[in-house]
Amino acid sequence: MALTGRAGLLALIGVLVVGLFLPSWQGILVVLGALLLCVAVDLVLAGGVRRLTFVRAGATSVRTGELCTVHLTVRNPGRRVHGVLRDAWAPSAGVVADRVAIDVPAGGSRTYSFDLRPVRRGDRVADRVTVRSVGPLGIAARQGSHVVPWTVRALPPFHSRRHLPPLLERLRELDGRRASLIRGAGTEFDSLRAYVIGDDVRSIDWRASARSSDVVVRTWRPERDRQVTIVLDTARTAAGRVEGALGGLPRLDTSMDAALLLSALASHARDQVDFLAFSHKVRASVPRATLPVLVQAMAPLEAELVEFDARGVVAEVLRRAGRRSLVVLLTSLEPSIEHGLLPLLPALASRHRLLIASVSDPAVHAMAAGRGDLESVYAAAAAERTLAERRRLTALLARHGVDVVDALPDELPRALADRYLSLKAAGKL
Repeated sequence: MALTGRAGLLALIGVLVVGLFLPSWQGILVVLGALLLCVAVDLVLAGGVRRLTFVRAGATSVRTGELCTVHLTVRNPGRRVHGVLRDAWAPSAGVVADRVAIDVPAGGSRTYSFDLRPVRRGDRVADRVTVRSVGPLGIAARQGSHVVPWTVRALPPFHSRRHLPPLLERLRELDGRRASLIRGAGTEFDSLRAYVIGDDVRSIDWRASARSSDVVVRTWRPERDRQVTIVLDTARTAAGRVEGALGGLPRLDTSMDAALLLSALASHARDQVDFLAFSHKVRASVPRATLPVLVQAMAPLEAELVEFDARGVVAEVLRRAGRRSLVVLLTSLEPSIEHGLLPLLPALASRHRLLIASVSDPAVHAMAAGRGDLESVYAAAAAERTLAERRRLTALLARHGVDVVDALPDELPRALADRYLSLKAAGKL
């Protein structure tokens, strides 16, 4: 029950005025009696909320940070319902306005729309729909809640897709689909053409040149139908937050963005992409992943506060990848790699090419530049030690034939894609 409405307020004021002209005990009785009568009338005449039925429709998925709309249809089998409706969602669903004034006629229905802008990845679930039906006097109201299930999946935002057009242009250049001064290497023969200054002399076809008046060279196209296995570390270190152009995000989100850009690029290059999310167990697995399926698989993933099982992930990759592939491990360059992953590299490198991509913390780089006071100098020394350790791990992995991409959050997706294209152009996949 709730006391609301301008009409109810005017009625109460009128009763109080009448009560002032009566003896004290009689005035009190008149006021209380009138109030109870108004409340009873409102409760009797207010439309019932228990028999209301609800049907949802609208968006079931949206990219994080983008706007979507969910529609709620209210059907009223009883008397007219006039009042307020609240559609409750979790705060991370980002409901723009969760309350609306409603007026549903007897035996009729009305549809109301709610805009959502999710601020976190994952499944955003509707809670309860609460309706407050106000009586004709506006003094009292009936109220009830209904469970109306609906889920909107907030997908990874994929901010790095802005890099895709220039990367695809570079891929077309490597693939020989347009004239360019850049001539990529490869292992698949494409065609013969006349020699021009700057061509690799090892590409000259002497037999064809003997039959022609010009020197002729062979052109090669990058390999196609190669296998790219993307492994996403979802263990403890993936939960750490790093600052970037879009604010503080977990390392996991930046790694996902890089994985999406690489997957889109590899798919355009006609390579097969397999996806594996791992912590101490398999969290998600998508063979022959396409971009729409991949974003759906990534959406509900959150970092687990457990140690990354390097032995388990290597065994899983060796079991799944039947032919030689590029294994891209998105993880953190931590000292634990030296004792966990490094001893397992011979078994992995003998069958696959390994590329490790890691997010570097901008705060550490900022601390390393500090020299203002004694505290800043100590902080800079600690930051330099951290950066030196990352450089040592990078060099150690390189000696074992592992490519490493260590970049800031805003630069990692493009840097990883560039490294993939470089490997492809050099025929190393």
